[in-house]
Amino acid sequence: MPRGSKALTDARKKEIVDACEKLYKTLSFKAITIKEIGRATSFTRTSIYNYFQTKEEIFLALLQREYDLWCADLSQMLANHDRMTVDQFANALAHTLEKRDQLLKLMSMNHYDMEENSRMENLVEFKRSYGASMQAVTRCVKKFFPKMTDHDVQTFIYAFFPFMFGLYPYTFVTDKQQEAMDAADANYVFFSLYELTCSCVKKLLAGCE
Repeated sequence: MPRGSKALTDARKKEIVDACEKLYKTLSFKAITIKEIGRATSFTRTSIYNYFQTKEEIFLALLQREYDLWCADLSQMLANHDRMTVDQFANALAHTLEKRDQLLKLMSMNHYDMEENSRMENLVEFKRSYGASMQAVTRCVKKFFPKMTDHDVQTFIYAFFPFMFGLYPYTFVTDKQQEAMDAADANYVFFSLYELTCSCVKKLLAGCE
């Protein structure tokens, strides 16, 4: 790590992650290289290695940031409501995820590669943010549905979080995928990220009010 203030280090890291995020909107994970990310920053490509050793570490930092932003929204939801019905909670939770399509894309498409090719210290930092998101959802469920037992809450968490891993592929379909499904008579019915999340949460919390 180069010498300098923490503020400079954080600013450099943010610029690198921002560049990665921008590229990921138009390029695939495989197509993005540290060289490409370096071209989108204000400093040399080799300087990136002072902060991240692999492109997977950069993507992992992006995913961590997405989890932190989601946690902030969950905390706000918790603070802004004293009570919520199942329908209200499902609606609010779905809206928080509706803003996090980048999180869901990274989670479903590239999660294994990011974790496998990142240093342990980076992975631990990411897991803290991931764990915080599980704790934030747990706090919400316990507050709004106090009749649920600890086992009920755990069952919800371990059904909802795996569900999230499949959200992106089911709600963001490319033209090529759509053409293939049409040719295969797959009878694909499109539902939005919001609709699928709402439906899932309502089913998982049925009878918990």
